[in-house]
Amino acid sequence: MNHVVLIGRLVADPETRYTQSGIAVCNFRLAIDRKFKNAAGEKEADFINCVAWRKAAELIGQYMSKGRRLGVQGSLQSRNYQDKEGNNRTSYEVVVDEFEFLDSGGGTGGSSGPRPGPPPPPGPGREQRPAPGSPPEPPPDNPMDDDLPF
Repeated sequence: MNHVVLIGRLVADPETRYTQSGIAVCNFRLAIDRKFKNAAGEKEADFINCVAWRKAAELIGQYMSKGRRLGVQGSLQSRNYQDKEGNNRTSYEVVVDEFEFLDSGGGTGGSSGPRPGPPPPPGPGREQRPAPGSPPEPPPDNPMDDDLPF
């Protein structure tokens, strides 16, 4: 079973891009407070990379900003790559299946309205490429999902 549930605050504004085939992808990082304080009595946080696709990517990119609280459910995914020095590295991120906006206000410095919308999907002559190292394009939505009884 690979199921992750997180509640945290966005470390920075989410970054929304479009694949060459016009699918929205949004990368963001959540700061998750740990339950306990460290030996010095200070709270610590973990910083978790997340990626959302399609409509979820567009909504998170449009309505979320730095400091806002977000709840996500998804799965943990690892990717292997080589850094500039040729060392093998592994990165982990949560692939968001579901999400929920958890605060109604503007977080730290945000506004309660939508942020300026993401650019339109690329069309003929307007191709945008995903960021280097971005996750591969997901498989198409499974039409069988609508037939599940739960």
